[in-house]
Amino acid sequence: MAPRRIAVVTGSRADYGLLYWLIHDLHRAPDFELQLVVSGMHLMPQFGRTIEVIERDGFPIAATVDLEIDADTPHALARAIGTGTAGFADAFAQLDPELVVILGDRFEALAAATAAFAQRRPIAHLHGGEVTEGALDDGFRHAITKLSSLHFTAAEPYRRRVIQMGEPPDRVYNVGAPGLEHLTRTPLLSRSEVERAIDFALGDQAFLVTFHPATLDADDPADQCRELLAALDAFPQARIIMTLPNADPGGQGIIALLQAYAQRHAQRCRLFASLGQQRYLSLLRWVDVVVGNSSSGLIEAPSAKCATVNIGERQRGRLRAASVIDCPPRKAEIEAALRRALDPDFRARLSDVQNPYGDGAVAQRILTVLRRVDPLALVHKRFYDVMVPTHA
Repeated sequence: MAPRRIAVVTGSRADYGLLYWLIHDLHRAPDFELQLVVSGMHLMPQFGRTIEVIERDGFPIAATVDLEIDADTPHALARAIGTGTAGFADAFAQLDPELVVILGDRFEALAAATAAFAQRRPIAHLHGGEVTEGALDDGFRHAITKLSSLHFTAAEPYRRRVIQMGEPPDRVYNVGAPGLEHLTRTPLLSRSEVERAIDFALGDQAFLVTFHPATLDADDPADQCRELLAALDAFPQARIIMTLPNADPGGQGIIALLQAYAQRHAQRCRLFASLGQQRYLSLLRWVDVVVGNSSSGLIEAPSAKCATVNIGERQRGRLRAASVIDCPPRKAEIEAALRRALDPDFRARLSDVQNPYGDGAVAQRILTVLRRVDPLALVHKRFYDVMVPTHA
């Protein structure tokens, strides 16, 4: 029997890191043919052109899809979805995958799902059922769920929510968060190794900062970023490692602020377009706090026993561990949250934190399901009605 052709779509450093071990295991499995389709931020020099990371990792790239995004406005994003849909349609027509794997909630993921669905190619969706009420990603994610025929969720409440959306229970699997697999399978760096890898000493106190635009928030993301940077100034002893935001509306304003801040504080701050999974997850083990509004602060940081200060509305609705401290995007509240995260009593409890996103043994669970299902049978979707109480 010929290997089953599985297309995996990746559009950014973030989803590639989460998909890495699934990609790795598909590539190694003799009964699957990996077709890696690379798009989005991977192809953009200003975000580190991380397609080169994929190439260095040794994974063959079957196709690239350029979104031709030239601005960080809603208009440019909408056009990029259209361009991406056309590009993914061409890629899938050429590759003829039997199943398409898509993770998460980005606009390029929606473009890929639209193209695959229109060509009657079944989609396996990872990280569905979650809620992030402060971002456009919330709508993109739920739309991808309804276009998909197979679902791998990161927690049991998310599995139930996907079923609530009308997806049949026998096609919805709670496998846990794939990003956690790095903590058990990726060789992580010691403190001295990670300092050499980023050419930066962590000192006695260190913060890891990632701040993205909250794309449904009425406030200017640049103003929110200014509040964050002002709060960081209250900790002059802290060493700060920053990463750039995603290519979302409002992102360029944040990038300019981060670049200026890193230049002003060159002795204690470093800014990276992309750290990559090994350096980023290694840093989680050695920094004192993850600061910002990235999903990694809620999903990966608790397993590394690292405190998180989660700012604003972007992640509102997601499950969170006891290591996560939520605060509004205002200087005083961010500063107070950071002081709480650094409090010895709070830090003493981090070792007992339980992560709601599972144990990280995800890739082989997904491959087991992919071996069992018939892709042709997945093309036909049925709506599953959840019985709800009726009231007189």
